[in-house]
Amino acid sequence: MPPTAPLLRLFFFFSGFIVFSAINCKAYQFREAPQFYNSPDCPSINYDDAKDYNHETSICSDDAIHMAMTLDAAYLRGSVAAILSVLQHATCPENVNFHFVASASVDAHHLRRTIAHSFPYLRFRIYRYDDSTVSGLISTSIRAALDCPLNYARNYLADLLPTCVRRAVYLDSDLVLVDDIAKLAATPLGDQSVLAAPEYCNANFTSYFTPTFWSNPSLSLTFAGRNACYFNTGVMVIDLQRWRAGDYTTKIVEWMELQKRMRIYELGSLPPFLLVFAGNIAPVDHRWNQHGLGGDNFRGLCRDLHPGPVSLLHWSGKGKPWARLDANRPCPLDALWAPYDLLRTPFALEN
Repeated sequence: MPPTAPLLRLFFFFSGFIVFSAINCKAYQFREAPQFYNSPDCPSINYDDAKDYNHETSICSDDAIHMAMTLDAAYLRGSVAAILSVLQHATCPENVNFHFVASASVDAHHLRRTIAHSFPYLRFRIYRYDDSTVSGLISTSIRAALDCPLNYARNYLADLLPTCVRRAVYLDSDLVLVDDIAKLAATPLGDQSVLAAPEYCNANFTSYFTPTFWSNPSLSLTFAGRNACYFNTGVMVIDLQRWRAGDYTTKIVEWMELQKRMRIYELGSLPPFLLVFAGNIAPVDHRWNQHGLGGDNFRGLCRDLHPGPVSLLHWSGKGKPWARLDANRPCPLDALWAPYDLLRTPFALEN
């Protein structure tokens, strides 16, 4: 072997590493979104420190629409697209307040700077979420991405958000809206329901729990007297006051603790929600969660829309539109996500 061969291999290795690093850095640079304004009929909200607004102003107005989402590096591109879609289709975009939950172990300053750059007029706060709160309660599920502690942050929203926030819409990061978020936020919860979500009663509900669960009468009777149906926790309207009053975080944690002792379910953060809420939630039209566009949890194959009108497109499942677009293997419906992608590509030309 020529003496220069090892040096050439080393050169090409580091060259490739530098190029890969550059692409990764570019992947987290986003364009600035247009500013969106309220329609004349929107209620006026007076914020405590609006004069010296710094993206973390007081956001406790009951006239505001409170949105809760998680933020992390892996899904940041999806989160930015989701935010843009909410603002673009909102009648009162200036009245939408965002509550972002991020792992305490990540660089919150970088996340804050990224969001503020793309949305200079957005009202938002970032809440630090301690992964250790839940890491000891997570059981291995069918897909590694489902085991991320941040997936369980929705269990703790009532503790993380200010007590003055009475109601919030929780959204996953792999979706876009094509309708006014105010319609979803105004979903009636009735006299007792803690949350609202689209239900899918044609799904095989028993498949979400193990034979161990169903063969144990003391466990399976959990659903006695309840018309329990599957619902997707990626789109929920939550009454945070009722959640706090009923201490529902503790109820969910208790099921997770039992799961550590005896395996009663397989699918990540969803089953504890079903155990606590299924059969007792307020209904939401299916148009607000056209879910499953990411395919199943194993191969992420392309899927079509469910029949009926569409207000929200949700790429739940293994396949994410940004990953498939980057790989030049998009599904047809990924073209509906692409217009909301604010990623600044390495070869993008500035206006």
